[in-house]
Amino acid sequence: MTAPVPLYQAKAEFFRVLGHPVRIRVLELLQDGPRPVRELLADIAIEPSALSQQLAVLRRYGIVVSRREGPSVVYELAGGDIAELLRTARRILTELITGQNELLAELRGAEAAAR
Repeated sequence: MTAPVPLYQAKAEFFRVLGHPVRIRVLELLQDGPRPVRELLADIAIEPSALSQQLAVLRRYGIVVSRREGPSVVYELAGGDIAELLRTARRILTELITGQNELLAELRGAEAAAR
């Protein structure tokens, strides 16, 4: 019998799964609702096999679900928590960038005053 995975390890694996630009882009696109693969391909502009591979990873981890509608396969987020996570990440990045811009302005002001 294998020992249970510690929570920090499970979280690290979850973020590793999210840690690919194509996967993040797919999730961003799916925030607006279900999308057929052909639309995802048009918006992401990568090879179909590469998109298929990334979608398979997201599906395997239960982050997205798929269904067939006629000749198309449609993907959607498995739950609203992923969309909330992406919104939270956007807020955090905005705060970080704002803080960096303020620091840069301070440094430039100090440099100008030193001249």
